[in-house]
Amino acid sequence: MPSHQPASGFAAKDPQYLSPEKTTGVMAKSSEPNRSRTYDPRKPHITDTPMTKANWYKHVNWLNVTLIVGIPLYGCVQAIWTPLQWKTAVWTILYYFMTGLGITAGYHRLWAHTSYSATLPLRIFLALVGGGAVEGSVRWWARDHRAHHRYTDTDKDPYSVRKGLLYSHFGWMLMKQNPKRIGRTDISDLNEDPVVVWQHRHYLKVVLFMGLIFPTLVCGFGWGDWLGGFIYGGILRIFFVQQATFCVNSLAHWLGDQPFDDRNSPRDHVITAIVTLGEGYHNFHHEFPSDYRNAIEWHQYDPTKWSIWVWKQMGLAFDLKQFKQNEIEKGRVQQMQKKLDQKRSKLDWGVPLDALPVMEWDDFQDQAKNGRGLIAVAGVVHDVTDFIKHHPGGKAMIKSGMGKDATAMFNGGVYMHSNAAHNLLSTMRVGVIRGGCEVEIWKRAQRENKDVQYVKDAQGQRIIRAGNQVTKISEPVATAGAA
Repeated sequence: MPSHQPASGFAAKDPQYLSPEKTTGVMAKSSEPNRSRTYDPRKPHITDTPMTKANWYKHVNWLNVTLIVGIPLYGCVQAIWTPLQWKTAVWTILYYFMTGLGITAGYHRLWAHTSYSATLPLRIFLALVGGGAVEGSVRWWARDHRAHHRYTDTDKDPYSVRKGLLYSHFGWMLMKQNPKRIGRTDISDLNEDPVVVWQHRHYLKVVLFMGLIFPTLVCGFGWGDWLGGFIYGGILRIFFVQQATFCVNSLAHWLGDQPFDDRNSPRDHVITAIVTLGEGYHNFHHEFPSDYRNAIEWHQYDPTKWSIWVWKQMGLAFDLKQFKQNEIEKGRVQQMQKKLDQKRSKLDWGVPLDALPVMEWDDFQDQAKNGRGLIAVAGVVHDVTDFIKHHPGGKAMIKSGMGKDATAMFNGGVYMHSNAAHNLLSTMRVGVIRGGCEVEIWKRAQRENKDVQYVKDAQGQRIIRAGNQVTKISEPVATAGAA
């Protein structure tokens, strides 16, 4: 039967069956704020062409280079001749935290992840001070961050650490990116927020005033330090708050532990948390992104969480979201189990019971008489030839069990051997006695290393638990031919 699917050379979409709004254009609706009015996705992007000596400058985002590198360098140079007054220093630190919280509590946890809700005054405040950090509009920032979470460490991740630490830090902004290569995300809620829409449309004015003019006015009218307010409270404060935020994209994916999941790069580390106002517990955050907390332990540093909690007490924030502790602990336990499985897989637990050859009792005794150090414990034959001289109980004791069923001797008849002894004995397995006992061994093989739920680890290896070794039994198993 011929296929009705589009074949080579045929368009998958037929314009005559599309709605009018699907064929009139691909730009954003006039009612929505558009990232660039001149952007046309049908036009080839510069990133589609290889970078060469002749066109390298076209790949550079010169506006961002100026804002992120050029102006901070100018501020550093001017700081050499501009004395820092203590009042200006205090204001700069205070405004640093304000604009930093505008990003962490506002752009990130409120708008990108909707981990809590905020009243109109608080939303306006966060949009303004967040603009003072000069990191883009709420709409642009949250859109890319949602793509980052949805496509972490892939080519659709706007600032994937897989492309390099410096790239994820700020290289992705210094070099032009093709918007078509960034993963799609839903930002309809942002387009319906009047504060977000207003800030996006008037972003340059917000940046200029909140980033440079406002801190300068505070220092100028406050104590007459106009230049200090501009250099320290404006330019250098912007530089440091930007670099701190960029560390969430780079350092938080490179430094630290992964207590909840190690399939992707996010990590937890106190240094990153200190640098980023609490955003350093990034492994937790990527697993539970809608939780308003990054730090869940009382001793962990997360001023953003504390600020949101205080705003709730003031009636400015509400509907603070938290994942159930049960789900958090499940993730932690699963990751711990995964790490244990990885470590367990590197250890020698002996030949699996169901892979051992079956040995006749007569053959077992015959080999023992001819000098091979074989003993049978719970129906499993062990070759202890190389261990005889190292036996802590002496050579005579272990030799007395050769060619015999030593189950009772090994399990308290002579000495109640330790868990370590059972583990060591398992590495000496060479066979299973025939005569009916092997059936019991196969049954025990199914129970070996088994608790209530698990039989094998993530690598498919049987889990050996203390006290559950096949040789560890309360009552000796009757062995064929041992009477």
